[in-house]
Amino acid sequence: MANVYLITGASSDVGIAFIRRVIQPDDIVIAQGAGDLSGLAELCKSYPNIHTYDVDLSDAAATDLFIQDVAQNYPLPTHIVHLPALRVINTKFKNFDEQRFLLDLNVQIFSAVKICKAFLPKMAKAHFGKVLFMLTSYLLGVPPKNTAAYVMAKSTLQGLAKSLAADYASFGITVNCVMPSMMETKFLTDTSDLIVQASAEANPMGRNARVEDVVPAMAFLLSDAASFITGVTLPITGGSAL
Repeated sequence: MANVYLITGASSDVGIAFIRRVIQPDDIVIAQGAGDLSGLAELCKSYPNIHTYDVDLSDAAATDLFIQDVAQNYPLPTHIVHLPALRVINTKFKNFDEQRFLLDLNVQIFSAVKICKAFLPKMAKAHFGKVLFMLTSYLLGVPPKNTAAYVMAKSTLQGLAKSLAADYASFGITVNCVMPSMMETKFLTDTSDLIVQASAEANPMGRNARVEDVVPAMAFLLSDAASFITGVTLPITGGSAL
């Protein structure tokens, strides 16, 4: 059976690598990105069943139109992969930017709620579906200083995942999360090189996570081999979660 992947944040380094790993010739991939879709354009040359959308998920109306279009024009998703987030900005709490935080809640939380609300009840009727959320190892133990906005958003996303896992397990739907430590991708553009270097030096393996460390775990949790795994958050941290 061909799979139908609905991937938000698909234009990220992780999203592109994930599509490359899992896509089969008959699969359909509905790939949302915002702004730069050049990486997805290259994939589309090899896989004509990748359908890209340039959608700003911080815009609630644009998100609603995106979901409506997907529902009307494609088969029901079998897999939902939710990856997007605004880039981390390390800032003292006294400078907390409420407006930017609200935008990030739209990107990470409210878009996930809208997507799951639109498709999980239909997945339940089909008695099949797999959902995966991207979290962060910042939720393990004591988080790094000056990351309140990011930690709050990811904590909320984890709560949503747990609730959905409990609600939909009896319908054959799995909802899981991956929780990588700092991963060296373009997502770190606004993070100081000193912070990135310090994170690598503090890791037991002496480096930060890489895309190729995370994508295989994502693929496993979305595979038939993980059909009895739900409500799980898998740390991918090189031992820093010990």
